[in-house]
Amino acid sequence: MSSKTIAIIGAGIVGVSSAIWLQRAGHKVILIDREGPAAGTSYGNGGVLASCGVVPVNAPGLLKSAPGMLMRPDSPLFVRWSYLPKLLPWLIGYMRRANKKDTRNTAKALTAILYDSLEQHQALAKGTGAEQWLKPSDYVFIYKDRAAFEKDAYGWSLRREMGYEWDELEGDALSKYEPIFQGTRNFGVRFANHGTITDPGKYVTKLAENMQNQGGELIIAQALDIETQNGSVNGVRTSSGLIKCDAVVLAAGVWSKSLAEKLGVKVPMESERGYHIELINPSVMPKSPMMLASGKFVITPMEGRIRCAGIVEFGGLETPESRAPFNLLKKQIHEAIPGLTYDSIEEWMGHRPAPSDSIPFIGEIKTAPGIYSAFGHHHIGLTGGPKTGRIIADLISGRKNNVDLAMYDVSRFTH
Repeated sequence: MSSKTIAIIGAGIVGVSSAIWLQRAGHKVILIDREGPAAGTSYGNGGVLASCGVVPVNAPGLLKSAPGMLMRPDSPLFVRWSYLPKLLPWLIGYMRRANKKDTRNTAKALTAILYDSLEQHQALAKGTGAEQWLKPSDYVFIYKDRAAFEKDAYGWSLRREMGYEWDELEGDALSKYEPIFQGTRNFGVRFANHGTITDPGKYVTKLAENMQNQGGELIIAQALDIETQNGSVNGVRTSSGLIKCDAVVLAAGVWSKSLAEKLGVKVPMESERGYHIELINPSVMPKSPMMLASGKFVITPMEGRIRCAGIVEFGGLETPESRAPFNLLKKQIHEAIPGLTYDSIEEWMGHRPAPSDSIPFIGEIKTAPGIYSAFGHHHIGLTGGPKTGRIIADLISGRKNNVDLAMYDVSRFTH
């Protein structure tokens, strides 16, 4: 294998993982980002290595439930109505896939890159100094009672079909495992062999620092276009000039869409805006990261704080953050954990890259040799980033990989 110079556009967990695995394969890597490592979603995510997170939001039943959810003030689904005309073409494709066949295909695609996420992170972080923020843990879904759990029967049957196993905690068993709910919740589903990142921003930043210490470059600039010459990659055109390279990895999350379209690739992808609040120095700390099922957000113990992250809002890249999602997170965390106090609260909003079929784009772009897609991970970027980076490194290095990449082909929407 000959060593190549690889430019990676995007310094979130997917881009940084790609850079590290490419570097370990013997390539020279140049990481390009307009703000720097972990400046976007890789900073603000829920911090959970959610290996079991294979059931997409657009599962069967969404078409029936979505109108009611949009009208309810306690619903975790929001739409900026002024953005709806722009959203509509993507939304039609998204809702069309809310059926069992498409949902099963999505679950299979996600399982292949998520099932071993803890081991993938451990391999990625080994020897980088980032290990200090990587912790094996359980991951627990919390329900008000068994009846509420049974309403999600389809998603749980799909996880079982994909090979996932769990323990059920009911009544006293849940209280013994996690006493912070004080009777407000009576049923839990516990997954072992998951993981948590206790500070996602510091974790990804440290990984990027290690990449630089090993000889990689970090360039803070806006990627404007990918330049080709005679069918081969020539470099990345940026706000600070042309960066020469032999191949390009497109890992800029939702901002990858405009660059892909310049290559003639149709990418039906929208920003699924995510929100988090952080409760600083809380009076109680959860034992493990938990998904509060009623609010569709995670409660994650981090360094000196609890992060509550989730919510789905469609409103594009330009409109300002909404107050309602923050208020809903605050209301629901206090309702679930009575008596919770903390010193202060911090807020964040970011942009998840959401393809209309909820499957990431991973692999070489067939119509643009030497350019590789590694974006569109919606809710599972942190979880699937290291595996995606390893796949990209294998492809560029000419090594075999046991993942069927046809599922992630960026051209699957081009007819």
